[in-house]
Amino acid sequence: MVAPGLEEYTTGRLFGEVWKRPGLAPRDRSLVTVSALIAAGQVAPMTYHLNRAMDNGVTQAQAAEVLTHLAFYVGWPNVFSALPVAKDVFDKRPR
Repeated sequence: MVAPGLEEYTTGRLFGEVWKRPGLAPRDRSLVTVSALIAAGQVAPMTYHLNRAMDNGVTQAQAAEVLTHLAFYVGWPNVFSALPVAKDVFDKRPR
């Protein structure tokens, strides 16, 4: 492990405490997370989080709608950078 402290914070604090807070459902947290990653141009972690969003109940049609909606708010380049990642996730998930 390169950074054991980082792993501890990620699994304990982020995916433990933060993701389990009662204020948002996991599905909603996933939508916010995927949207934030796209807005920031951070498509590398998007595969994990888009899969997690779909595991949390987001449908492919809803995820596609998020991409369309975000184009107007975060810019076409950020969304177009995310499209290949979304396509790959959609193609690899069972239908």
